[in-house]
Amino acid sequence: MKALIFIAVGGAVGAVLRYLTSVTVYAFMGRGFPYGTLFVNVSGSMLMGLLSVMMLERLDLGPEWRAAVLVGVLGSFTTFSTFSIETLNLLEQGEVVRATANIVLSVLLCLVAVWSGVLIGRQL
Repeated sequence: MKALIFIAVGGAVGAVLRYLTSVTVYAFMGRGFPYGTLFVNVSGSMLMGLLSVMMLERLDLGPEWRAAVLVGVLGSFTTFSTFSIETLNLLEQGEVVRATANIVLSVLLCLVAVWSGVLIGRQL
């Protein structure tokens, strides 16, 4: 139960950070391209790599803190960070085919899913 509370608090922080970061990036770059989302996904992926190594290999933090930051904050900031670390783990394990499949399937299926959701939403 304690871990869930840490994740929930971290998730709230991540959601607010995502919003503030996106708004700031759009204010500087404009809305002609999804710069805010791209920045959040790329920076969240970088932070996931950095913080997962720091928290799992270098620092002696309890599991609740790791869950709060890696699952809560970064999971809420961007789920792309999770996709990125999982794909990198596959590549580091020599699973090139699985990593490639994860990349292709994630992009294609998510695009189809969002398109389907738009179509369904527009029909309601």
